[in-house]
Amino acid sequence: MASVREIDRNDDLYVGIRFPLGRSQEGFFNQTKTVLEQAKSNIRNLLLTTPGERVFQPEFGSRLKFLLFEASESATNEDIEETIREAINRQLPYILINELLVSAVPNTNEVNVSLEFSVSIEPDTFDTITFNFNIGDN
Repeated sequence: MASVREIDRNDDLYVGIRFPLGRSQEGFFNQTKTVLEQAKSNIRNLLLTTPGERVFQPEFGSRLKFLLFEASESATNEDIEETIREAINRQLPYILINELLVSAVPNTNEVNVSLEFSVSIEPDTFDTITFNFNIGDN
């Protein structure tokens, strides 16, 4: 089995499919070249999917959209953080969360999430993913 460094440095290997899905010039879908890049796509896919939305995997996803858009009056930053941690721990146990910051922008309907993470097979290499949600009335 190739190590993470060997996979990441081999231009002929792809790790997976990048999310969101899109057409690529090299093939049908955009693909990821590194393990960390694929982990980032997996996190985005998990957190933006509602349980029951994915065919044949009804448990896959997080309650994040529900907290933000359905029950925004009562959701706290701690509720959002707990939901994110629980979903990642349950569905993506190889993801190590280094730092998770959830902040509501005062006097707006905006919630920002910043997640610094690594993967268990290379715990000293980090990446960050951010989400900016506007939960205002349309």
